[in-house]
Amino acid sequence: MVKSLTAILLAAALLFGLGLFEWGYVERQFCGFREELMTLYDKEEAETATLEDAKAVRAAWEHRKEDLHVWIPHNDIARIDDYLSETVRYVAEGEHELALAKLEVLLHLTECLPGTYRPTPENIF
Repeated sequence: MVKSLTAILLAAALLFGLGLFEWGYVERQFCGFREELMTLYDKEEAETATLEDAKAVRAAWEHRKEDLHVWIPHNDIARIDDYLSETVRYVAEGEHELALAKLEVLLHLTECLPGTYRPTPENIF
């Protein structure tokens, strides 16, 4: 009986620890991506963003998403991919208002998505 309780407590502690690690990792990745998006947003707002700036943000996201596939669902990653690809296109075409709108959606996603992986009671139960 003591061995069973010890094993159950150990498994629960391990799951909680992995949950904290996942949340911290996802949070750090999205925080860095948000900073890159904010830089692009500021440049686009000043109408000085170039195609290379947008492609650099997309390349950074491509690098991040290789590891994020392990931790978050593919649908969330695909949604960011879609909005980011549209943003790159709008920046290339000089459609500043449309690019800013897509960047605002991306910034909102970088705020909301990490919270859905936080080990809180509403996410667990």
